[in-house]
Amino acid sequence: MSNNNIPERVVKFINQHHVATIATCVDSESWCFNCFYAFVESEGALIFTSSTDTKHIKMVEKNPIVSGSIVLETKIVGKIRGLQFVGEMQKVENTENLKYRLKYLAKFPFAVIVNSDLWILKLTELKMTDNRLGFGTKLEWKKSVES
Repeated sequence: MSNNNIPERVVKFINQHHVATIATCVDSESWCFNCFYAFVESEGALIFTSSTDTKHIKMVEKNPIVSGSIVLETKIVGKIRGLQFVGEMQKVENTENLKYRLKYLAKFPFAVIVNSDLWILKLTELKMTDNRLGFGTKLEWKKSVES
């Protein structure tokens, strides 16, 4: 799809899961990390917490473009589903912090004790494989460029 409406099947998949693997790359060095996320559907974004002293955040500060995946673990080929994505990460600033923090805490109340920064990953491209729709079926979406 080429508009900003992420397909409902993809939205449902993202909302059914809670852990993403995100990869960074700077000067030919790559690194990945896993995180609990909350999905902000209206903005096509994932929010999560992370400390600024981590390797992946230091890399994101140099290159905010990241890629990642959310997967369903299964050994049954006909049930395989997974999402690959690309997006841009940024630290949530004070003006938006409360809105996103409340969304994150609604999904992960235990995070109230974690003293971490809040990050937002604005999705720009998605590709979901859903073998339940036929082997190798792909649903694709790109954020439209606004003029």
